[in-house]
Amino acid sequence: MSGGRGETERADGIVIAIDGPAASGKSTTARRVAERLGYAHLNSGLLYRAVAWVGLRDAWGQGRDEVGRELARLDLEMEARPPSASVRVRGEEPGHELTAPQTAARASTVAARPEVRARVLEVLRSAGTNGRVVCDGRDIGTVVFPEAELKVFLVADPVERARRRLRDHGEPETAERLDRAARELAERDERDASRELAPLRPAAESVLIDTTRMDPEEVVEEIVALAVARGARIG
Repeated sequence: MSGGRGETERADGIVIAIDGPAASGKSTTARRVAERLGYAHLNSGLLYRAVAWVGLRDAWGQGRDEVGRELARLDLEMEARPPSASVRVRGEEPGHELTAPQTAARASTVAARPEVRARVLEVLRSAGTNGRVVCDGRDIGTVVFPEAELKVFLVADPVERARRRLRDHGEPETAERLDRAARELAERDERDASRELAPLRPAAESVLIDTTRMDPEEVVEEIVALAVARGARIG
């Protein structure tokens, strides 16, 4: 299978991988595309939060060996349930616990650990085996689903991304805040692009979409059209 084929060999539908830098609109776009197609949105961030949550709850140590042992015996699942996906930890759905501030704070640290990333990758691939999923992140088309039938890489002007970040956080748009947000995003881009493990970069077959001057629904429409051309069926 490849990103350019017009029909799918999967059981249920195609896999759509949406990547891009922070504040490029990946998650919102992926969710809306999934809703339009009747697909499931696989949010990798939920899995990192699930690992963070159980680690906090069960007081895991932070050494690599201990984390590795805990992960090896951890029952972690993601089930595709259009238009989203449910996460279970040892058969339990954490629900609102995944959005708790302490969970979110720990998740960013957890996501940087190679052993955790390897486990999340395994769970994501299992959830997307039969297709009919939309997954977003920074290494979905290059690492998680390298054989996705459709790979999209979203980009946007740095200032526009900074403006979106302020809006998402409910902060007023001032010149000072906009400049700070743009600098923070530039630093994040540099870290993501230069990291040794799964650096941020578009896959060779990715369709680049510049969303700077596009309405969110225009982006969704373009991706849905690309998906249909590659074998996706709506509904």
